[in-house]
Amino acid sequence: MAEITEDILTKVIKKRPSNSHKGNYGRVLLIGGSENYGGAIIMAAEAALNSGAGLISVATHAVNLDALHARNPEVMFIDWRDRNLVNLMKKMDVIVCGPGLGSGTFALQLMSTICQNISQNQILILDASALDMISQDAKLIPTQVGLVVITPHQMEWQRLSQIRISYQTDSANLDALKKIFPTQNAILVLKSNHTHVYTKSNQIFVNPIGNPGMATGGMGDTLAGIIGGFTAQFGDSLDSVLAAVFIHSLAGDKIAENNYVVRPTEISAMLPQLMSQYAN
Repeated sequence: MAEITEDILTKVIKKRPSNSHKGNYGRVLLIGGSENYGGAIIMAAEAALNSGAGLISVATHAVNLDALHARNPEVMFIDWRDRNLVNLMKKMDVIVCGPGLGSGTFALQLMSTICQNISQNQILILDASALDMISQDAKLIPTQVGLVVITPHQMEWQRLSQIRISYQTDSANLDALKKIFPTQNAILVLKSNHTHVYTKSNQIFVNPIGNPGMATGGMGDTLAGIIGGFTAQFGDSLDSVLAAVFIHSLAGDKIAENNYVVRPTEISAMLPQLMSQYAN
């Protein structure tokens, strides 16, 4: 097992060349946000935006449009019932699915649509409700995909892996990751007070930073968005995922120096400043 260190940020985050445009930094589609959980997908989208993704679209329930554009007018919206969603999916570099999605019939249809249309040139990040649905139906796991990153907390991982929290050892987690994704390139980001990252090639990394002030609703949604933003612009490598995990906690620790509670939106707000620091 290796610790994730600050060096991962200088390795991954690069100064942008003058000759740049938004298409150079990746296209991200985030899918989620039912009637009652629009905040989750908005926080995930804000994290992808502030972590530097070039073009961001959100497929969500129509009730969330006004709140999304009031908060982040840079983010494009599509009604998740729009028949053009499939065509939009195919144009994306990264798809983040799960924050606030829910688990009803329509959510299952969306998961099935992703499974049928994603390609080996794309990255899929699965969080929250999406993980609960694949724990109930393995047919919702796509076989044709470039990289799958799953971001469960320990109870979600228990439902998906069938490993009780007290038995979630490194070896058990690695075995389960390989069993759930037998053919896919997959990374497990197992969220806890010290998040562990696992790969199918038996690599294990632990995040040594973070703080209890981050035990706040929306923190996982924000991490999923940062992973989306980092993999979109820096590539589908393990390093991109590790850098996203580390900078998420680093921002949280800086905020916690003067605050008892760390809000996920404050982490997102700090990302551009931190990225500029490490790019230089």
